[in-house]
Amino acid sequence: MQFNPKGPVMKIVSWMLAALAAALLGHGTAAAQSAKKPPYKILYVMSYHSPWRWTDGQLEGFKEGMGNAAAEYKVFQMDTKQNSTPEAKERKGREARALIDSWKPDLVYTSDDDVQEYVVRPYVGSDLPFVFSGVNKDPSAYGFVGSKNITGVLEQEHFVESVRLLQAVAPGAKRIVAVFDDAQMWEPVIGRMRERVSQLPGVEIVALDTIRTWDEFQKKMKDYPSKADAIALIGIFNFKDAKGKNVPYQEVLKWTAENSTLPDLGFWVDRVYFGTLAAVTVSEREQGLAAGRIARQILVEGRSPSSFEMKPTVKGIPVINLARANKLGLKVKSGVLLSAEVIDKFEWDKQ
Repeated sequence: MQFNPKGPVMKIVSWMLAALAAALLGHGTAAAQSAKKPPYKILYVMSYHSPWRWTDGQLEGFKEGMGNAAAEYKVFQMDTKQNSTPEAKERKGREARALIDSWKPDLVYTSDDDVQEYVVRPYVGSDLPFVFSGVNKDPSAYGFVGSKNITGVLEQEHFVESVRLLQAVAPGAKRIVAVFDDAQMWEPVIGRMRERVSQLPGVEIVALDTIRTWDEFQKKMKDYPSKADAIALIGIFNFKDAKGKNVPYQEVLKWTAENSTLPDLGFWVDRVYFGTLAAVTVSEREQGLAAGRIARQILVEGRSPSSFEMKPTVKGIPVINLARANKLGLKVKSGVLLSAEVIDKFEWDKQ
């Protein structure tokens, strides 16, 4: 039988080879587009400020998570602890969005809640990928659920573990007052504390107090020993002084360490450095590390942000301020000290 290169069989084979070649070329083109040649341009927009261990540690963890992928970074600070009014946050949000639109990063990394509300929300559904960390609210609050371009790492406090650590240092701590400023970011935290206190037999949250002024905070702190055994100092950034300015949280914690007779707990390591007795802390490194690993897969491997589950990190770090324990007359067992990071001086005594 004579071979016919233009016969029907060869036409089918030629068509199949052409289709395969097109598919491979398309895949290669898509891969090349999704895995743009580095260095990648990454903009880090933080809700708060630098230098601060929480914000800086997230960025350090993020860079570690990016591995050996070369990247150029820019940082924008919203500093919403100082720019705390809705008008000021919106102004900083406009500045951040202007930077995004002018610099045209390959990916935007964002930390904590304010930036999600005032910067990221307008980009939901766009082609620009965003990866967040340190977010307390449910992502649905910002319209992120189902979005093709936004994913990240949630921040959920280790409330049960922090109370248990506090009780290991101060066994009589059963009636707890929780203190918050008026920031909306604390609403989901309050909800989780209410839900999880049932995991702590004998422990009761006797009050969830929202405090707005520095004067009110000082008065309440002096009244708490009549109703509580311990204090959870959670929202302490927005207490207004007589001039309407926010009192720095370091000053709040120093005053507490010098004037309060009750053991206290928090959820973040910087609080313990500035006088809080105990915390099983949310690790800023773990938050940033998880976000960086996601970003690397988006940029280098071409994965879609929507393919990642938005979930919290689970690793917590126990931290004890031994100087605070000594000031309260508490004897900490050696086994507890060996299992935790121990801070033996108040931060202001290191100067």
